[in-house]
Amino acid sequence: MVAFARPSSAAARWQPAARVGHAVADAYPWVKAAHVISVIAWMAGLLYLPRLFVYHCDAPPGSRRSEMLKVMERRLQRAIMTPAMIATFLFGGWLALIPGVIDWHEGWPHIKGVLVLILASVHMLLSRWRKDFAHDANRHGAKFYRVINEIPTLAMIAIVILVIVKPF
Repeated sequence: MVAFARPSSAAARWQPAARVGHAVADAYPWVKAAHVISVIAWMAGLLYLPRLFVYHCDAPPGSRRSEMLKVMERRLQRAIMTPAMIATFLFGGWLALIPGVIDWHEGWPHIKGVLVLILASVHMLLSRWRKDFAHDANRHGAKFYRVINEIPTLAMIAIVILVIVKPF
């Protein structure tokens, strides 16, 4: 955790630079919490949507089950996944801009960034495949979606290790 120094004297608290530093110090844990919450919500969607696709593969097009899955998939993507992804990028970007939070000379933040871009790419692919299901035009089998479901899991494990352990 980053330790921010608070102004020690009453006079220093009224200096603009000191007030900005104080505001950053106060905001940091809230921004970090919002980022973690956003990541959890996004990951939940990235892990659940492919599972819905597996079930959808077994549902005959036009069936009641297929139509129910279409609604579930659309709501998951539009109401949870996409807003959570946007929030993840916004709060993560905010954290990255706070001086002292990330040492950009280390290698882990760059690899984490690549992995986050991979997760965003998976998100976009899942969105495209959801539209295919919505039009009864799925081109993949259940096994395909089971394999795709492992990509976010592996990326998440790597990201957590990079952020917590900072191996390089």
